[in-house]
Amino acid sequence: MKKLFVLMVLLFSVNSYANDVKSLESKCNNGDLKSCATLGIWYYEGEKVALNYSKAKELSEKACNGGEATGCYLLGVMYYLGQGVKKDFNKVVELLQKSCDGGIVAGCYNLAVFYRDATGVKQDLNKARQLFEKSCNGGETEGCYNLASIYYNGDGVKKDFAKARELFEKSCRGGLVAGCYNLGLIYYEGSGVKQDYNLAGKLYEIACNGGVATGCNNLGLMYYGGKGVNQDYKKATELYEKACNGGEAEGCNNLAIMYSEGKGIKKDFNKALDLFRKACDLKVQLGCDNYKKLKQILGK
Repeated sequence: MKKLFVLMVLLFSVNSYANDVKSLESKCNNGDLKSCATLGIWYYEGEKVALNYSKAKELSEKACNGGEATGCYLLGVMYYLGQGVKKDFNKVVELLQKSCDGGIVAGCYNLAVFYRDATGVKQDLNKARQLFEKSCNGGETEGCYNLASIYYNGDGVKKDFAKARELFEKSCRGGLVAGCYNLGLIYYEGSGVKQDYNLAGKLYEIACNGGVATGCNNLGLMYYGGKGVNQDYKKATELYEKACNGGEAEGCNNLAIMYSEGKGIKKDFNKALDLFRKACDLKVQLGCDNYKKLKQILGK
């Protein structure tokens, strides 16, 4: 899971350091680097002043050169996106590292993504892991999630399901529903923990309600099979539909099966055919196979 600069800039919500531009300018001119950085953000976002990337760069650079990490981060964003400056990935990496060293967890997180994905730098999974860990410890739930994925998949480290569970739980508690989904998967599979269908179902439900379509599909499967919950075809059908509407191809295939078998919903072969085709269009081979079979049965 990635979440890069455009979203991370939101971490720098304009503070109440000063609500008067002239006062801020005066303090910046007198060596108050936080004022320089804040004013740079205002010019970048067009907050209280007209948007001006050139001014934002100038102020952020002054703040960064003086050791104010927020200035380094915003300057890195600008070099990455080419806003007011020519794109320069070497500068981006340098500035992100400065911001990370200065305690800006967004800098650590984004730099970790670059090292993991070999974006403009040589891939270094060990460095990525260290940076994700630093961002996680600094309160960035995306960092915890990505670090958990590293331990779960064994990317550059020995697989450690216990560590993955701990980190997915941390990201889930931090409001990242994808973390709740993966935590549910761990409990469903019993990966490094005692298998617990009941808890897995609750976590899938959180994920589903938070917009993770795969969580809806998996919870639907649990209701279909009566695992950790009372068997309920109607509930399973509702969840498959939610998953399908959210773009989860397997949800479309499973919903089609419910229509074709008349489980939890009135039997409707035409609806089933449409849904199998949708699953097929979403690259699920089983959906393609089921579409062909049902089409033959119906003589279409």
